[in-house]
Amino acid sequence: MAVSEKNNRLAENKVLILYMLSKINKDITESSLFKIISSINDINYFYFGQTLNDLVETRLVDSYAKDKDNIYRITSEGKNALSLTKDILPGIVKLKADHIFKQELSSIEEESSVVAEYTPKNENDYKIKCKIVENNETIFEVSTFAGSSYNAKKIVDNWNQHAKTIFPKILDLLLNSSESN
Repeated sequence: MAVSEKNNRLAENKVLILYMLSKINKDITESSLFKIISSINDINYFYFGQTLNDLVETRLVDSYAKDKDNIYRITSEGKNALSLTKDILPGIVKLKADHIFKQELSSIEEESSVVAEYTPKNENDYKIKCKIVENNETIFEVSTFAGSSYNAKKIVDNWNQHAKTIFPKILDLLLNSSESN
């Protein structure tokens, strides 16, 4: 690949990231942003990470850590840069980005709203954390322990698959437990 072609590709990827961050217009995790960008443009994870880091270093994108994730958001400088460079993106890429944006964002929001993980304390003790997140804000969280990795994994899998039915039941028990006595 020629140097100018490589530079054009880098510029296009930077503008694409800025374009998508401006459309999302809220905080997003690195993995969710990569999922969107890679479904629009053929980019590998390492090249994506380098490109995103360049945008952070030049203060076009803001980054901070939250719950073991790196969170990203376009800055006002990034919005200004995008308005000046948006024409770098080919029309077909913009069209594809707009189409995929709608599909991917809803699936990412769905995925990121239910979170469960377990951490081994020792071979017979596992800490489990299950939560529901909306708009990057934890609205429900419960922690418990399991005596085996099998049980810990089972709890995490069950929460991931059934949180939308489990959460209302827990909430109902918390709200109505005194009425049943």
